[in-house]
Amino acid sequence: MSVTSRYRHAWEGFWREAPDEQGAVFWDAEPGVTAAVHVALFEPRLTDPGLPMVDLGCGNGTQTRFLAQRFPRVLGVDIAEAAVEHARHADPAGQAHYRLLDGAEKSEVEALHAELGEANVYMRGVLHQCEPDDRQPMADAIATLVGSRGRAFLVELSEAAGPILGGLAQSPSGPPAKLAPVFRHGIAPGEVADDAIPEYLRNAGLTVLASGQLPLTTTEFTSDGERIVLPSRWLLAGRES
Repeated sequence: MSVTSRYRHAWEGFWREAPDEQGAVFWDAEPGVTAAVHVALFEPRLTDPGLPMVDLGCGNGTQTRFLAQRFPRVLGVDIAEAAVEHARHADPAGQAHYRLLDGAEKSEVEALHAELGEANVYMRGVLHQCEPDDRQPMADAIATLVGSRGRAFLVELSEAAGPILGGLAQSPSGPPAKLAPVFRHGIAPGEVADDAIPEYLRNAGLTVLASGQLPLTTTEFTSDGERIVLPSRWLLAGRES
């Protein structure tokens, strides 16, 4: 089994098992504390807000639907067919569109770029969950999609999140209920150095135009009733005009 097919199989299993209701998945926090915060950071920095917006790694589409309220054409894409089914089921009004896409597969990304033209990209928590060999191809995919005018906004866990997640996983009572399926399906967040992500983007021909730190709010709580919030970093990238 190839790296990508193993990865796809893991995500299919995860999303097949995931409940339909919003908030049942560890990272499926409400848009008010996720995409809304991100839009405030990247929308003023977009070269052309009218370009299609691609939510790369959309999962069940919670953030995609929020983006569709702010931008004229939004497409959520994911490697797992089960995730796309969740997204479509949760969006009966068709606020956004959804489809299957392997972002590490060059031919699929090039076909999407040929269809959409240049696009803006939103990607939250994907690179750190990718297999290491797929991280540079994912950055290359972003560069293909944005072209010369688009911008990409990425949010990824910081290195400092690793010990926190490790502590949760090794708790005497076991990992929190919403985190357990992530580990069980073999898609536990990997450790990506903070300086590695800008390097992936630079290797893809993009320039980091802005960056900062943010708390990544999850839907889970500790045994003490405290919401789990993980440190993360955001980056805005594109080609300099």
